[in-house]
Amino acid sequence: MTLDVTDVTTAGPSPSADGSRPGRTHRWWRRSTPWIFAGPAAVLFGFFFAYPLLAGLYQSFTADRDGVTTWVGLAQYRRMMEDPVFWASLRNTGLILIVQVPLMIVLALALAYGLNQSWLRFRATFRIAYFLPAVTMLVAYSVVFRVLLKTDGGMVNQIIGAVGLPEADWLNSPGWARLALIGSITWRWTGYNAVILLAGLQAIGREQYEAAAIDGAGSITTFTRVIMPQLRPVILFCSVTSTIGTLQLFDENYVLTGGGPGNATMTPVLYLYKVGFEQLDFGYAAAIAWVIVVIIGLISYVQFRFLGKDGSR
Repeated sequence: MTLDVTDVTTAGPSPSADGSRPGRTHRWWRRSTPWIFAGPAAVLFGFFFAYPLLAGLYQSFTADRDGVTTWVGLAQYRRMMEDPVFWASLRNTGLILIVQVPLMIVLALALAYGLNQSWLRFRATFRIAYFLPAVTMLVAYSVVFRVLLKTDGGMVNQIIGAVGLPEADWLNSPGWARLALIGSITWRWTGYNAVILLAGLQAIGREQYEAAAIDGAGSITTFTRVIMPQLRPVILFCSVTSTIGTLQLFDENYVLTGGGPGNATMTPVLYLYKVGFEQLDFGYAAAIAWVIVVIIGLISYVQFRFLGKDGSR
């Protein structure tokens, strides 16, 4: 006896448990159920994210002239290429990226390694203490640093003067202002990244440390050959998120220095704010925002490409 394939393929829907075949309404409901559950989230995504994103893109090609919005094409982007303040903000952000992000990742890695030691007492207390700055409000901690770094009467200068060193004009000198900004960001986010790296360290099994010890590997060899390769994805995550956060830097330099002195701490997002909400030039501000988006995307791609596993991602 042979099976007729045509009968099988054209038989239609299989009977349900009670012997009846599903109707058109049942099939429609089964296909529509995922969309019904995802619908509210899709509506919120479209209304609060997709629409503003596309509206901002459109606005970047327009300009407000005498109260009338007109299409200007790429004029805002050409204007940006000739804007010295915008280029200064990019240079400042690049300097912060080159100095602050690697410094913070190294400090966070050292801190996580120390907190992962079995002989350390009160480890939970130390972890909470180092993570607390990350939950401090951005404006609040920036105000505290502004008070600490005051030129006249600030606690930092008082301590420096007490040990016989020359006091620094932290917030009014370009070099010191950049250093103060880097220091404040590092203080806030080092503990946050250390907790993430600590989670990665705890995911490494003890048997791997024991195997390395049996093979005669020392502490440095174990760290470089056992720990670091397995921490690569976690370090990549910390590097990407820290880079994105630095490129979006606003609160700290707005409160500490207002972008000064002489645009020494101006960043693209702070400049975007000043252009959009102080000068009311929303078309140019939208163009700056989209350039920031492109820069973040390119840098993130480079990080994934060259810091990913085996350099293949």
